[in-house]
Amino acid sequence: MGNKHHKKAIESLTLRITEHQEKIKLESEKSFPDEGLIKHREKEIRAFDKAIQQGRKRLGQ
Repeated sequence: MGNKHHKKAIESLTLRITEHQEKIKLESEKSFPDEGLIKHREKEIRAFDKAIQQGRKRLGQ
């Protein structure tokens, strides 16, 4: 995979993190937030972050 692919993947994952953070914020503001859903999204954010770090490593950053 080339640098272009890794850069695009990093951009996409960064966007997904932002979306998940917004969803967590909205869920937290509910009267009865779904803690399981919040934890699931937090777990996905950690996975996305790990993938971003791997992509940056491959790019030599």
